[in-house]
Amino acid sequence: MTSSYTSRAKALLVLADGRVFQGESFGAQGATLGEVVFTTAMTGYQETMTDPSYRGQIVVATAPQIGNTGWNDEDGESHNDHIWVSGLVIRDLSNRVSNWRANRSLEDEMVAQNIVGIAGVDTRAIVRHLRNFGSVSGGIFSGEDAAKPVAELLEIVKAQPSMAGLDLAQEVSTDEVYVVEPETAHTFTVVAYDMGIKTNTPRNFARRGIRTVVVPANTPFKDILQYNPDGVFISNGPGDPATADVMVGITQEILAAKLPLFGICFGNQILGRALGLETYKLKFGHRGINVPVLNHVTGKIDITSQNHGFALKGNAGEVFDTPFGPAQVTHTCLNDGTVEGVALQNGLAYSVQYHPEAAAGPTDANPLFDQFIALMESQKN
Repeated sequence: MTSSYTSRAKALLVLADGRVFQGESFGAQGATLGEVVFTTAMTGYQETMTDPSYRGQIVVATAPQIGNTGWNDEDGESHNDHIWVSGLVIRDLSNRVSNWRANRSLEDEMVAQNIVGIAGVDTRAIVRHLRNFGSVSGGIFSGEDAAKPVAELLEIVKAQPSMAGLDLAQEVSTDEVYVVEPETAHTFTVVAYDMGIKTNTPRNFARRGIRTVVVPANTPFKDILQYNPDGVFISNGPGDPATADVMVGITQEILAAKLPLFGICFGNQILGRALGLETYKLKFGHRGINVPVLNHVTGKIDITSQNHGFALKGNAGEVFDTPFGPAQVTHTCLNDGTVEGVALQNGLAYSVQYHPEAAAGPTDANPLFDQFIALMESQKN
């Protein structure tokens, strides 16, 4: 299978700080805006592009060649296989697709979903620039848009809102409640708040006999009680957690009701805020499938999959008081000391900043789903 798009128009990546990178258009032609970030993942571009947490972001891939495995109908991580990245920046586009599960090429899918990309740029230089100066607003312009004066394109890029302060979870959340049934004998029912949930999370629950009722972001606590949940899950998602006041209030109601609670990524930041911690924007964030995290409770190190640009403020292993009892910073990133997990010391609520559903990524952290089952079993007994 080979790409059916061979003519390459000029394309520009324009950063708000004035840096411009020239390359070739691939995917749809036109213009797209977003926060320019990079991912260190060597595999899993389909999962990355369909991850709702990437809403509003132009992703730079550090892997030197993208598109090798094409696009299939199984690995999408959004509920409807929607591509959420605003644009894609790569060095080389594979001319040939070689994977037995591929249904079409990456470029075919980008054209179908109107996703603008740029290839043939020095992604090493872009990533070094972002590491030195931080994630920055940017835009990809191709075809007729790339012919406009750079000064005009720069003004367009600068006019877009900053990621800090953006409330994006409701933009990617489901509009209606839906249920993912268990694959084995039904054991528990979990209500999952969709802040931008990845499909492999309810799939992990289903394998363990859990019925997952996925509800929209900010669904009132009283409304989820009709499902008689044994536990509550808060998913990953995009945007600034400082804007999630409604969801933080709901989380505090869940904690007060002593319902078992598990959170991932954005869910970690929401639980942390519910426990009284603050959040802040990272310089360039953590995005990749090779990030080492230390568990201060067990002393174990996991290699993890991550995608976040904000984090909780806290110190490694510290214990702090909350209205719901003492809590602890349970995990930190070994690269930079960033908080990667918090938990109530009574065990009723815990969360991590990384992705134990491993789509894509390592499976080191997958036992966190079993920990949730053990928690619900203990509460039921």
